[in-house]
Formats: sequence, structure tokens, C-alpha cells
Amino acid sequence: MELQNQISARTLKVWRIIGFLECLITWIITIAVLVLTIIFDWTPWIIGGMIVLSVIQPYLGIYLLPLIKWRRFRYEVRETEIEIQRGIFVIKRTLIPMIRVQHVETNQGPFLRKYDLASVEVSTAATVHTIPALDLQEADELRQYISKMASVEEEDV
Repeated sequence: MELQNQISARTLKVWRIIGFLECLITWIITIAVLVLTIIFDWTPWIIGGMIVLSVIQPYLGIYLLPLIKWRRFRYEVRETEIEIQRGIFVIKRTLIPMIRVQHVETNQGPFLRKYDLASVEVSTAATVHTIPALDLQEADELRQYISKMASVEEEDV
């Protein structure tokens, strides 16, 4: 059964900006390694490897991986449980019973804030589960709903 809810399409912009910044760091490291290779007369395969990495990483990190990650991420919040599906090559599905939820919060970093997005973090005793980059209003409503359902479940126990 396919989960119904998907994160915001604006998430792609945020993840692509982050991918571009990661590529910039790689390019800086590549330039430094190339300079060191020339200075210390290291083997030429280092230059080739760094150039190949500098060409492949932008395609993967800016275009392909964010698109696959966005398409595969799904979630569904029901009265008794939260189900999250994520992954790029290996798809993982997590089921979180509402009675295990300890608290719920929304987070916004600078990139998410620019695009009016927020992540919802659901904390249990064991770990924190994240639903990344929802529209800000949707994230607030989801936080309120999960909080209400989790407290109702705790009262019934």
C-alpha cells in the first residue's frame, strides 16, 4: 500500500541548494589536491580521479539524488500511528505508535525558512523521526494533530 502524503515540491530547491554548497566544498578540495599534486609531483591518476569526481558529483548531488529522495519520501499520520517511508536505493518504512510519542516539534533552518518550509520531528524514547520540509502551515497543523493524538493515547492507558 502506497502512503498518501508527500513533502513539499519546494523541498527540491532547498536540497539542490544544499547539494550545490556541498559541490563547492568538493571543488575547493579538488583545487587544493590538484595544486598539491603539481607541487609534490604525485601520480597523475589523482588528478583524473578528482576531475571525474568534480564532474559526477554535481549531477548526483544537485539533480538526481534530491529528485529520487523527494519522490520516494512519503508519510501518513493516523490516529494510532505514524508511518514514514524514506530512502534512495533501499526503501525503509517506519511505523511509530502514537503511545510511544514523547514530544513533537517543528524546525526551520535558514534554507527552509526562505521557502516557508519546516520539518516535523517526532521523538520517542529510542529515537527521533523526521518528516522533512513541509509547508509551514501544514507542519504546524501536523505537529498539533500528532501532539493531540499522542496525549489522547497516553490518557487512555
